[in-house]
Amino acid sequence: MSQTRRLAAILAADVAGYSRLIGADEGGTLERIKALRGELLDPKIAERNGRLVKTAGDGFLVEFGSVVDALRCAVDVQREMSGRNTDVPSDNRIEFRIGINVGDIVVEDGDIFGDGVNIAARLEGLAEPGGICVSARVREDAAGRLDLVFEDIGEQSLKNITRPVRVFRVVTDKRTVPTPMLALPDKPSIAVLPFANMSGDPEQEYFADGMVEEIITALSRIRWLFVIARNSSFTYKGQATDVKQVGRELGVRYVLEGSVRKASGRVRITAQLIEAETGAHLWADRFDGEIADVFDLQDQVATAVAGVIEPTLQLAEVQRASRRPTTWPRTIFIYALTQRCFRRRGTLLRCCGCSTPRLHAILTSGRRSPGQVSAISGSTRWTRSAVAPTQRATAARDWSAAAGLCWWCGMTPQFSPMPRSHSPIWAKTLAR
Repeated sequence: MSQTRRLAAILAADVAGYSRLIGADEGGTLERIKALRGELLDPKIAERNGRLVKTAGDGFLVEFGSVVDALRCAVDVQREMSGRNTDVPSDNRIEFRIGINVGDIVVEDGDIFGDGVNIAARLEGLAEPGGICVSARVREDAAGRLDLVFEDIGEQSLKNITRPVRVFRVVTDKRTVPTPMLALPDKPSIAVLPFANMSGDPEQEYFADGMVEEIITALSRIRWLFVIARNSSFTYKGQATDVKQVGRELGVRYVLEGSVRKASGRVRITAQLIEAETGAHLWADRFDGEIADVFDLQDQVATAVAGVIEPTLQLAEVQRASRRPTTWPRTIFIYALTQRCFRRRGTLLRCCGCSTPRLHAILTSGRRSPGQVSAISGSTRWTRSAVAPTQRATAARDWSAAAGLCWWCGMTPQFSPMPRSHSPIWAKTLAR
């Protein structure tokens, strides 16, 4: 008897609830399993270049030279069985459990032995009826080669196996694939969904898609904004979408959607900006134009939309930050004030409501020297003194304006924390 060793993918399978099925109808069950072997199992194994090593009652063992072939065979069998069982009562179904492992095996007289085989058999026992369980190495070898979803069920202690084995469950039915919730990026993020064609004219699909591409391009020029790529957002084309679900699936805070209508040579484009987490509308508008010059119209609309969305998102981010509980970190208020001011001196002056002549002079001048900035930051000192209650709101505004201005000018002054009694006043001021 000669022994050889080789690396192989091993598929182990059995029939779930075999004893129950035999007890209820022995002859019928055996005939059905025999028919499945001839009609499904043997052809699929041969198609995927497998070798049926042995059968034992309700189970069988198959050797493959490739992990990809083993997985394809397993998925083909389980999907076919799912279709066959559609009209069969649940207590009378024949459902396979499959385990797949890859490892070094010993081949002797056509049979196979070794830890690789034992692990495959134990993985089969972990699988649900109609399911597939694989080892971590199988998942690694299949990564990027198959369009499958692997669900990590953690490390498992398998009988007579000395070391724990990390196990993954293969999701064979795409309808049951759990939707992963993507983490939000560390800056404002937006997805532009395909615009709906409301005109009934198929030719307008091209115009609508081009419109969305132009808007994505325009928004991508905003450096502080994270914009989802066209290929990702266009997976929702032609679907009735839930904005909250889109936000979770793409990992964005904001979603822009819209529609296109055409009548008598004119086009009307509507767009609305929505906060994905709450579903609240932040902005909506419509744009009308002549269809004579398509490119010019698309450029105009894209520029207009981007020009409106930028300040709208800045304000939304400030309001979002003001709602978040905080223990007065300096970065929050500096960022918030600066974003709210939109980097415009006039807007900064109006938002902060400054009252000190020194701050007013610096804000309204075009010169922002380090000395002036230092003078502004020095004005924050008097907010720490015992000011009268009627002056506290003004003090808070001046202190916040100075902080925002210093950040705006590229300075990093050493601000002392605002007195605890002023924090509610500043928060109310910022929320205005």
